[in-house]
Amino acid sequence: MTETIDKSSLPRHVAIIMDGNGRWAKARGLDRSEGHVEGVNTVRRITEIASELGIGYLTLYTFSTENWNRPQAEVDALMHLIVIAIERETPDLIKNNVRLRMIGDSSRMPKEAYERLQQCIADTSHGTGLTLTLAISYSSRWEIAEACRRFAADVAEGKRAIADMDGDAAFERYLTTDGMPDPDLLIRTGGDHRVSNFLLWQIAYSEIYVTDTYWPDFSREDFVKALRDFRGRERRFGLTSEQLKK
Repeated sequence: MTETIDKSSLPRHVAIIMDGNGRWAKARGLDRSEGHVEGVNTVRRITEIASELGIGYLTLYTFSTENWNRPQAEVDALMHLIVIAIERETPDLIKNNVRLRMIGDSSRMPKEAYERLQQCIADTSHGTGLTLTLAISYSSRWEIAEACRRFAADVAEGKRAIADMDGDAAFERYLTTDGMPDPDLLIRTGGDHRVSNFLLWQIAYSEIYVTDTYWPDFSREDFVKALRDFRGRERRFGLTSEQLKK
């Protein structure tokens, strides 16, 4: 399947809103936690194919700051599942040259979960292939506000001047995604047509692909279908088609 894809036209960075775990479970008469467990298997197969194809960056919306408002039992189960799953997958990430990153408000995470994830990140830090970024306890509004606070603190300490904030690149150095290219493609599973406070700055010119398929059912074939759809898009970045042809 991967051999039929023109790799020269692949997105460099794919971001995914992994939606539909709970609805997948409910449709089968299962507890919501079963949907999250099955969703972990999807993370594995999509990470594998992204790595096989040579995609540079894969960013997954794993746990939003709004998710902290879910029932405590579900929150606890999710935190436990995230940590267990990443620890389990770390040897394969290392074998496949995948580097793990995490973005989000880590101050809200349980200390043990945060420290265990940091160990996995350290263990994969030598990877030079796919960069797999997990957005955990993440909110784009939080990220943008935090970037402003950090810049203001630098100004107050004399490290920066207000005039230094002279363009997008200057601001992006304060974002959690500093050093990463913006997503070329944003995929949302589960059928909802919204971006849910995810990478609001970074997806300004991302192509958006929405599928009704719930995340646990999202297959390698579904991922390739999204990539082929992306290949057919004309990315103008504010220009006209005629300008692009020059």
